[in-house]
Amino acid sequence: MLSLRIDRELLERLREHAAKRGMSVQDYVVRTLMRDDFDQRFRTAVEETEKFYGVT
Repeated sequence: MLSLRIDRELLERLREHAAKRGMSVQDYVVRTLMRDDFDQRFRTAVEETEKFYGVT
């Protein structure tokens, strides 16, 4: 479970972005967090591969 406190302005922006994608705010936030986590894991994997092969 994740609980967030956000101000009204941010909530309205999230609602707009979610609505454009036909999603709830909750689904939009979760999907965004998952995507950012994937991006970070991908970057780490690339860096580890470059270290392994000696690419700098």
